[in-house]
Amino acid sequence: MNAYRTAYVYVRNTFAGLLKETDTGYSFAYDKEYLISANPSAVSLTLPLQEKEYLSRTLFPFFDGLIPEGWLLNIVSKNWKISTKDRFGILLVACKDPIGNVRIEEELV
Repeated sequence: MNAYRTAYVYVRNTFAGLLKETDTGYSFAYDKEYLISANPSAVSLTLPLQEKEYLSRTLFPFFDGLIPEGWLLNIVSKNWKISTKDRFGILLVACKDPIGNVRIEEELV
């Protein structure tokens, strides 16, 4: 399974796992170090903590829900020249500081 793009997922400013866009859809896996850390938190109720990688043909609903909607989505799309249909691309540029305890980065920080 080849990864086209990768998103680094942080929970409470701690690296928690990798979200990947692949040739068959999407995958999400928690970082092994994160899983054994003190008090790790799940990214969402729909992605509970586990070692096994999650796979989906479509972008996981939790991550899709972080993407802006309406006029804000149009502004993001226009400013970064990303199609509104490119959900993963929008997630990478627009979800670095969303509401809540999860953030998305394009690089490991």
